[in-house]
Amino acid sequence: MNKFIAAAAIAALGLTAGAAQAESRVQVGVLTCDVEPGFGLIFGSSKDLSCEFTRKGHSTETYAGSIKKLGIDVGYTAKGKIAWLVFAATKDAVTKHALAGTYVGASTEATLGVGLGGNWLIGGSNKSFALQPWSIQGQVGINWSLTWTDLTLE
Repeated sequence: MNKFIAAAAIAALGLTAGAAQAESRVQVGVLTCDVEPGFGLIFGSSKDLSCEFTRKGHSTETYAGSIKKLGIDVGYTAKGKIAWLVFAATKDAVTKHALAGTYVGASTEATLGVGLGGNWLIGGSNKSFALQPWSIQGQVGINWSLTWTDLTLE
């Protein structure tokens, strides 16, 4: 039980720090991902995703990738959707396919029938992008998780 409380405290600190960092950046667009269905395997999970990055005045970019979770992840979710606001140091920092790379952070979600989740991730090209600390995640299933998360976009 003490390990769970420590993990929850660390995740909360990470989310708070991520919120402060995102505030010092410029919003450059929205990343929307379709997440494949899958099982939480108690200590983690891995799901494929397909994403679109939309920003004003530019064509939509597509990405393929995966989201891997390590921590408490129990249950099953059907296909889901996650949407993040994308932040960068400046608007000029975003070049074509600049979001490709690895993002790390913390995630939590709860699903009983219909569920929601939150994800805080930072990374990408030279770790120069932050994905909104409180993403919108919708899914259907029975699942509960509190994890360290790794998102890879290609």
